[in-house]
Amino acid sequence: MRKKIKPIFVVIFFLSFISLLLYTKGLGQDTTQQSVDLGQETSPSGTATTTASSTYYIENSLDMKPIIDLSAWQRPAEIDYDVLSSNISGVIVRIQSGSHTTNDNTASDENGLDKSYKTHIEEFQARGIPVAVYAYVTGDSIESMKKEAQSFYKAASPYNPTFYWLDVEEKTMEDMDAGVEAFRKELKKLGARKVGIYIGTYFMEDHSISTKRFDAIWIPTYGTDSGYYNAAPSTDLDYDLHQYTSRGYVNGFPHHLDLNIITTLKDPNEVYQELFTSP
Repeated sequence: MRKKIKPIFVVIFFLSFISLLLYTKGLGQDTTQQSVDLGQETSPSGTATTTASSTYYIENSLDMKPIIDLSAWQRPAEIDYDVLSSNISGVIVRIQSGSHTTNDNTASDENGLDKSYKTHIEEFQARGIPVAVYAYVTGDSIESMKKEAQSFYKAASPYNPTFYWLDVEEKTMEDMDAGVEAFRKELKKLGARKVGIYIGTYFMEDHSISTKRFDAIWIPTYGTDSGYYNAAPSTDLDYDLHQYTSRGYVNGFPHHLDLNIITTLKDPNEVYQELFTSP
């Protein structure tokens, strides 16, 4: 036979039950918020407001995800930016092909500006990938070198790139050292805080181009150019970044890519942070 329950006990029971539910819900919200906050601080891939460079730590450069360099020759329509971004640690995007470009072509407009630089930069930055930029240098005088620097900075600076690189591969004036220095100096004058040079060691020696005033050095040496890293470059040059193949593959793009690695001769994390953390 059931005993009759007094009304006061029913009220107390329901008040206790409701209080317990509210307390449990509060704990759940706090835990969720803590998880979100930790994810924002430590996620290697980053978000639109958290750059990968702030959390991506490199203990051994040989174990790092590759750094790629891109231009309009790597068409955005063929890139899965989500997949590609998850497989790289940084990207260097071409801004211009040089003042010698006067006709519109597949990759550059009539002013020498790369046709895909905006898309590349915006897509990678939206995914938290740190972006540096480069310009192919073709000035044939001190003045034209300065103008190229001005065009480069004007196009790139709104995106706050982590580094500005000069791609020096052609002899376009008699004193290339003076021309390259004019380009570098103009960039600094305009406000570029970190400026580096991409140059082959043989080309540098043949044309007596000094790298001493640059903030970093990036060199191409491919070995067998098999798509894989073979060995550190045989050079006494104090380089920071090594382009080790032009025939690499990374998930997210179906064709060859240039792949780069932080030097194995220095603290890799220190160099990476210098090259891929915004000033």
